[in-house]
Amino acid sequence: MHTTLTRRQVLALGAGAALLTQGTAQAESAFPSRPIKFILPFSAGGGTDESSRALADELQKALKVPVVCENKPGASGAIAVQTVKAAPADGYTLLIATNSLVAVNPVALKNLGYDPFKDLTPLHGITVSPPVVSAPLNTPYSSVKDALLKAKASGNPLKIGNYSAGYELLAAWLGHLEGTPVIHVPYKGPSNMLVDLVGGQLDFAISDPASAQELIKGGKIKGMATGADQRDPSMADVPTMKEQGYKDFESYVWASVYAKAGTPPAVLKTLAEALNVANRSPTMEARRAGRPGQRMDMALGEMGKFQRQEYERFKKVAQATNYQPK
Repeated sequence: MHTTLTRRQVLALGAGAALLTQGTAQAESAFPSRPIKFILPFSAGGGTDESSRALADELQKALKVPVVCENKPGASGAIAVQTVKAAPADGYTLLIATNSLVAVNPVALKNLGYDPFKDLTPLHGITVSPPVVSAPLNTPYSSVKDALLKAKASGNPLKIGNYSAGYELLAAWLGHLEGTPVIHVPYKGPSNMLVDLVGGQLDFAISDPASAQELIKGGKIKGMATGADQRDPSMADVPTMKEQGYKDFESYVWASVYAKAGTPPAVLKTLAEALNVANRSPTMEARRAGRPGQRMDMALGEMGKFQRQEYERFKKVAQATNYQPK
């Protein structure tokens, strides 16, 4: 059956659509009007947890609404991501993501259950720092290169501790540099790994810099290298891998804020601008003072481009080392 609308009905439909559009625009322009959640993919108490809560406090000041944190650890971060995916795409449920969630897991894990490039939209970086390769204080090796060459010549593999897929990939990358055999020694976190390193049960350990910094400064372990392009000011005595002749070895540990894909552009813009203010606050700058790494100022598209570059970097490492996803 064919139906013809009268002129009055057409005008009424047009007016309704205009009101709907106006209402949506008003809702976006009024953002935020209620509390915002940070979903954290790790347990309470760690360094990233503490910095995320500090950022939440500063964002609350910038946006004039409460910003609360919820810890959703487990499944290599997938539980936290699924929490954000299940929420409306309205900017009120945000993810604190580390590089593991959005750049390493897609390479290192099978059946991930999410696509970080399709399901999430980057908002703003928080902090970026270099991973650190450490050794026992009485290590017989003068440098990472020295260790790789001597282990290759002897045929004895290097025992390298790690506690994430990303660090395991970096350990594989180290071995690949000179064709040196490597034994991966997995841990659940940095604490036990570094205890074993102090005890000489490992040749090397790869960790975030905050975990290793105090032990290096306290003379308990030796910092052998970082993955950054330049030396970190807080660990000025630790050379980069590039300084040791490996010009392509560059990697970072970083954290950033993500929204669910499909969040309105106006809301994304408001959040990104507020996060920029929050992350530059005196409180956040004071937290970074004397610690490894630096403030991460990338936002929106620039942050997304950096995420893609990091993903491609790990993808090449996995291909070169024949790394098999778990």
